[in-house]
Amino acid sequence: MTGLVWVDGQPFSPLYGDVYFSRHSGIDETRHVFLRHNRLPERFAALPPGGFFVIGETGFGTGLNFLCAWQEWQRSAPASARLHFVSGEKHPLTAADLERALALWPEMEAFSRELLTQYRYLATGWNRLTLAGGQVTLTLLLGDALETLPRCEMAADAWFLDGFAPAKNPAVWQPALFQAMARLSKPGATFATFTSAGDVRRGLQEAGFAVEKVPGFGRKRDMLRGKLAAPPEAAWRPPWYAPPPPVKTGTAAVIGGGIAGASTAAALARRGWQVTLIERHQELAREGSGNPQGILYAKLSPHPTPLTQLTLAGYGHTLRLLDGLLPEDRAVRGACGVLQLAYDNAENQRLAALADAGYGDGLMRLLDREQASALAGIDLPAGGLFFPHGGWVHPPAVVQALAAGVRVVKGRTVTELRREADGWHLPGEGEDIRADVVVLAQAGDSGAFPASAYLPLHKNRGQVTVVPATDESRRLATVLCGESYITPSRSDGTHTLGATYAPFAGDLDVTTADCATNLDHLKNLAPTLHAALGAGKLDPAALPGRASLRAVTADHLPVVGPAVDAAAFNTCYARLARDAKLKLTDTAPWLPGLYVNAAHGSRGLLTAPLAGELLAGLIGGEPLSLPAPVLAAIHPSRFLVRDIVRGKS
Repeated sequence: MTGLVWVDGQPFSPLYGDVYFSRHSGIDETRHVFLRHNRLPERFAALPPGGFFVIGETGFGTGLNFLCAWQEWQRSAPASARLHFVSGEKHPLTAADLERALALWPEMEAFSRELLTQYRYLATGWNRLTLAGGQVTLTLLLGDALETLPRCEMAADAWFLDGFAPAKNPAVWQPALFQAMARLSKPGATFATFTSAGDVRRGLQEAGFAVEKVPGFGRKRDMLRGKLAAPPEAAWRPPWYAPPPPVKTGTAAVIGGGIAGASTAAALARRGWQVTLIERHQELAREGSGNPQGILYAKLSPHPTPLTQLTLAGYGHTLRLLDGLLPEDRAVRGACGVLQLAYDNAENQRLAALADAGYGDGLMRLLDREQASALAGIDLPAGGLFFPHGGWVHPPAVVQALAAGVRVVKGRTVTELRREADGWHLPGEGEDIRADVVVLAQAGDSGAFPASAYLPLHKNRGQVTVVPATDESRRLATVLCGESYITPSRSDGTHTLGATYAPFAGDLDVTTADCATNLDHLKNLAPTLHAALGAGKLDPAALPGRASLRAVTADHLPVVGPAVDAAAFNTCYARLARDAKLKLTDTAPWLPGLYVNAAHGSRGLLTAPLAGELLAGLIGGEPLSLPAPVLAAIHPSRFLVRDIVRGKS
């Protein structure tokens, strides 16, 4: 977080020796520079029903520019339109500093209050905040703009070129920034900035922007505005990962009533799609999303791998989603934190490296054994890494809440996907469901159709065990994780232990052996708690449990994105077998309107909701909620490309 200080009641950055906004009138300056000179009021008003507008910004700061744009959006845009605001920030304010700064503008209080409720759980990288009931989306890119912007997937209509003055922060006002802006702009996209510095003007012109100098605000004589007059030649990108053409809002069928399907259905419905969620069982969340308690914590690597970036982004997204979806109630949710124990020396070193990785202030902190024991309420054998915002949730309650706004068809197994001139048909008993878009969210069965059979999805069996709480075990105040986990007791007086792991197993009968394994793992994790539960005297055969299958891939990443015609794909890109570095330009043979959201493994609560948001944006051509390298890492076509390169196709 930033090293902001307060000088005469105004926020000031000692790092850059500059103020965050005009001492004369920050709001009036924002409206003059960014709203007026990007012609936002009239452009917002001219949007068609259901349309969306994209603003890019190079310095979020106190969020004042965003709030002013949001306020103008509410005044001028059609009720069914949506605003996307994508903003970078290298030194994000703490929530307390942000609240203090925005309190200087009482007229923005309603907007500030909603922003502050979402301005939580921020991590390095991509952070997606949903506001105004889904009408306004803020994507915060935390990090150096010269690193984050080039990895964006968006097409901006307008830019707020903001930040500390070029003379005080020259590192960011670079040609690379202006070139990234041009690449991420629609033809004719506008920009405005408070500065009139010559280097900025020349850099924007070299990037293809037509630039003019106009009167500035207050004592600033001049400022710059303009538009993209000469769009840059598109840089080559792997066409097999390029997004397919966007689909206009219509009808969508989502197959699979677990967390992935319900998240996707909800995200599409927020955008105006008519969604049918199809579940083969008589109730939702009967398979992998049906456990009594699911754990909310980010299992990370000290290195920013694609999986770590996805998990970090998903962790914050899920927590923000749950804050607006479920109450903190011991029947459905416990925001009690998660303590990941250092069960051996190697794990201790790994957790220490995680704590030093700089993934975000307040996301995690390292505790010694005494601190961990005091926080957990029981004696522990080791310290560990504490995630204060994590906890547990009842997954079926999450699924039910997400599905509340969509049409649900239960007890129907989809056995065929048929593409016809008017879209996809899902024939079966009773209603013949038709949809413009189909999303496969059936976990390991998402590859069960001929159109998706190329997806190498595997099913791993896991079993949890439910044990009765005792007076002593009720002292447990946080989730404990290591090679296994245990939750604090629910309102029904039970703890959940888990989970076993059996690759490629499909039997869903609860076994005594797995219950015994879960009890043994608890003894290794927390011997005092094992004793407090009287676990040594419990009969594993008499304990209730639940077994389910987790869908996984060999690279441990989910499968999220558009589907292709596999045979045509292999033909189209066969030359990669001879030279994997060929810059082919052939458009991928997409199966129009068919998408996948599957294989989230044991991380589904963290990654599936963000994946649903990602898919909804991808389908409609919106700014995406993950960086391009992560999008490629989870793309369904990655398996086909690897097989071609390895000569296996």
